[in-house]
Amino acid sequence: KASEEKKKLSVGDAHVGEDDENKERGNWSSKTDYILSTIGYAVGLGNIWRFPYLAYKNGGGAFLIPYFLMLLLAGLPLFFMESALGQFCSQGPINVWRAVPLLQGVGVAMVLITLIVSFYYNVIIAYSLYYMFASFQYPLPWARCSDSGADNCTDPYTGTAPYAQNIVDVLRGSITGTVVWHLALCLLLSSIIVGAVLIRGIKSSGKVVYFTATFPYVVIFILLIRGVTLEGVRDGIEYYIGTQSNLTKLLEAEVWKDAATQTFFSLSVGWGGVMTLASYNNFNNNMFKDSFIVCFTNAGTSVFAGFAIFSILGHMSFVYNKPVGEVVKEGFGLAFIAYPDALSQLPISPLWSVLFFFMLLTVGLDSQFAGIEVVITCLVDACPSLFNSKRALLTLAISCSIFLLGLPCVTQAGIYWVTLLDTFLGTWVLLIVGLLEVVGITYIYGGNRFVKDIEMMIGDKTFCFWLWWRACWFFISPCIIMVILVWSLMTFTPPSYGTVPYPGWAIALGWCISVFVLMWIPVIALYKFIKTLSSFCLQRLKSLCRPTEDWHPYLEKHRGERYSVENQPDKVDTNSICVISSSWL
Repeated sequence: KASEEKKKLSVGDAHVGEDDENKERGNWSSKTDYILSTIGYAVGLGNIWRFPYLAYKNGGGAFLIPYFLMLLLAGLPLFFMESALGQFCSQGPINVWRAVPLLQGVGVAMVLITLIVSFYYNVIIAYSLYYMFASFQYPLPWARCSDSGADNCTDPYTGTAPYAQNIVDVLRGSITGTVVWHLALCLLLSSIIVGAVLIRGIKSSGKVVYFTATFPYVVIFILLIRGVTLEGVRDGIEYYIGTQSNLTKLLEAEVWKDAATQTFFSLSVGWGGVMTLASYNNFNNNMFKDSFIVCFTNAGTSVFAGFAIFSILGHMSFVYNKPVGEVVKEGFGLAFIAYPDALSQLPISPLWSVLFFFMLLTVGLDSQFAGIEVVITCLVDACPSLFNSKRALLTLAISCSIFLLGLPCVTQAGIYWVTLLDTFLGTWVLLIVGLLEVVGITYIYGGNRFVKDIEMMIGDKTFCFWLWWRACWFFISPCIIMVILVWSLMTFTPPSYGTVPYPGWAIALGWCISVFVLMWIPVIALYKFIKTLSSFCLQRLKSLCRPTEDWHPYLEKHRGERYSVENQPDKVDTNSICVISSSWL
């Protein structure tokens, strides 16, 4: 048997180690590899450029109250659920839905979201590379006006402050344009880096994250130390979460909606990455403890990064003699306009600029690694005999495809495409997927059965222990997601970049992309319904609400009596779809 295993490992399965518990799919080389990879995936660019702005906008320090409440009530429960699902069956986000075949389209939607997001996320990494390379000169190119025209000396948002000539300068006019070749080369470099890191699967990416997941904290700390020594830092910190904090903001529903949205998206739940990374864990890994570590590290990073950002923005407001509110921007404006401009005002500005954009690069790469791994894992799980020994070639093919599909986002109008995709995929589409996920597992698969599955991995727990998680999964989390979803749709406004509105055809295209992602949920459900061998509609529906025969722990030794061939788990009582108590008890 040992010789057969060695032979299997010798045919090219470089992603599988001799000491791995799962000799077919492979496992993380160590627990640290998994923790750092998951932290790197969860901690993304939104922690750097979105959270500080939301805190400033929604009452400063007061915003931390709803933020951490939403983390406990919605973010952590869904993160724990996804981690447990992936680890239990050792499968990606599509095969996980063998638990509820009716909702397998939810897994397909997760993969499509991740795939499309990977197109423009790769572009953001390319932006960071371009800025980083441009920072190796003095003075910084955006610290002076361009000779090409006076328009480049003015901030298009305020019309007054000196404006960095950067990528955004050329993105004016229509939503079409020619390829910007220096950005295309940076995009190519980004794709090569991602492909090279993932060439051996988690065995290689798990080692790279030792640097990419930890280096951003070093840079944030350095920038914070530098920022607190500057004039005007006090104003910046007070506007962030200091004396300017406004507790009356807690009475506004918008603040709670922003807190819940930021928590939900910053943890990357609903994307399939959490399930994918957890699927390479050993079966008895304590994913409950891991979920706490990752979720609170992610939240702490957001708060920590905000201090570094606003300390230097405070100095910028001092230099320009303007209130902090006039120099603060959200999203791309903060990362690629306001903060680079602020760094250009510092002594030895190229050093700080290189560090900042290298930090953005590493933060982006971590998330991109996991995103591409989602696609690779789903393909390998679907056709293991075809792709398992050709994983390296599959990785290269996907990396090349991501590069080619990202080229429209490095045209002169590329930032418009990035913003359009982010608007229509990064909000309510994910909320729908997340809502179906938690409802499908708790109400259709069965909350009590799911609890027993988790206990097979981490051991038996008390009723009081599970009371909180059941309350979140059955009531609190779905209600929060539903409220956010309805609010997002009711308050939806057509996207714009700065003062430039999108044409009608672009908005229509955005809706088409959203529909394309979500349509697979009903389409696959209908297909399975038609293919089910039964003459009665209700009987077909019942069978699609039961786990399939291949829903069980991946390795036979972990299946126990509950998932043995002789003793298949009880199928879901279809009444549990409508009767909450049957699943609760």
